[in-house]
Amino acid sequence: MSIGHAIQKGSLIYIYDQHGKQITSISAPGRWPEDGLKHHTSTTISVQKGSLIYRYDESGRMVGRPLPAQPVMLGHQGQQLLSA
Repeated sequence: MSIGHAIQKGSLIYIYDQHGKQITSISAPGRWPEDGLKHHTSTTISVQKGSLIYRYDESGRMVGRPLPAQPVMLGHQGQQLLSA
């Protein structure tokens, strides 16, 4: 089963399959504006909690170790840029 899409509503992230059926949900309480769903692939979702990024599989199980979040840099007109 693969991840079709993921949506954050409040402090929960809902994971759906490619047919739109909800597979599971993950708690993502955020203390900071940067916290929450960052992105997803067909096999994992990435969630920022504080200064760490956690990856979860389609069953909602954590995969691997948390990684440090990269700082967000702002461009000259205030748009977000990914740091290298």
